[in-house]
Amino acid sequence: MSILPKRNDLGFFEIRLESIGGLGANLAGKMLAEAGVLGLGLNGANFSSYGSEKKGSPVKSFIRFCDHDVEIRDHSPIEQPHIIGVFHEALYKMVDVVSGLDAEGIVLVNSARDFDGIKNDLQIEYGTLAIVDALTIAVEEKTKVNTAMLGAMFRICDFLDPEAMKKVIRKTFEKKYPHLVEPNIRTFDRGYNEVKFKFYEAPVGAEGKTFTRPEPQLGYITQEIGGVIPAPANSILKDLSGSRQGFLPELKLEKCIHCASCDTVCPDFCFVWEAGEDKRGRSQMFLKGIDYQYCKGCLKCVEACPTDALGDLREMIGYAEANRVKQNFPYAAGRN
Repeated sequence: MSILPKRNDLGFFEIRLESIGGLGANLAGKMLAEAGVLGLGLNGANFSSYGSEKKGSPVKSFIRFCDHDVEIRDHSPIEQPHIIGVFHEALYKMVDVVSGLDAEGIVLVNSARDFDGIKNDLQIEYGTLAIVDALTIAVEEKTKVNTAMLGAMFRICDFLDPEAMKKVIRKTFEKKYPHLVEPNIRTFDRGYNEVKFKFYEAPVGAEGKTFTRPEPQLGYITQEIGGVIPAPANSILKDLSGSRQGFLPELKLEKCIHCASCDTVCPDFCFVWEAGEDKRGRSQMFLKGIDYQYCKGCLKCVEACPTDALGDLREMIGYAEANRVKQNFPYAAGRN
């Protein structure tokens, strides 16, 4: 008898992890598949999809499970998953993370927000929404969010054995990083125990989310002429907010001594300055604020600040937009 709760027409139970590079979704997918295959004797497959610059860019990890007598011959990306795990809420702005979700599917989100707010952001009408504050758990245990997300995923996939996952964690970390074994097991347990659920009932005959496959902006008809740079100086026009992994620098101007140590180490021109005069009437540049559009959350400025003017702040939805001080690039007028 199958232990899988659901199967599609090909006999697969499918999971898709939506993340940004650096949060460990690729490793989480591998460990999840390994726990199902080695721990329960299921057939399974895992692979990930990401660009050449993985860190800070959208990442997907795909996991398929099926009964031991079913062969896996499908190695295409998962377009209609039973479960979706969202590792970072910033993905909402860039990726349709719930594309193809079944009407009775489950979405797991790394967040500290309320259910209805996330439901509205995801634009889902029914199904099960699960929330775990994986970032807080990871910060407190000095690990990464992927292990907390795995714990929550095992609570959702109750056919999986948590003890099998703990064996995989030990096997993964004990040789190279033995000091990380126990913190990651604690993180896994907390994710398992602290995940919360809310069910939105689907009416009879309800359909899931339609899967949309992103089309490339340039093709053989619309490709630019070779050698043409249509957007010069695009590095300072790019929105890097999707690269942040949960934290951004918080500026307290009343404590700032305008020493420019932050600006010296910032790799992305995030700090905005304006000319002024000091108390003696001498010309000086004064820090005006941070342009969060270009901030990727590296927090090098926090480390460099000699005072308490800069600190790390857990990012909240809307904070960056509300506190952004725009740059005044003369060659990018009207575009920032």
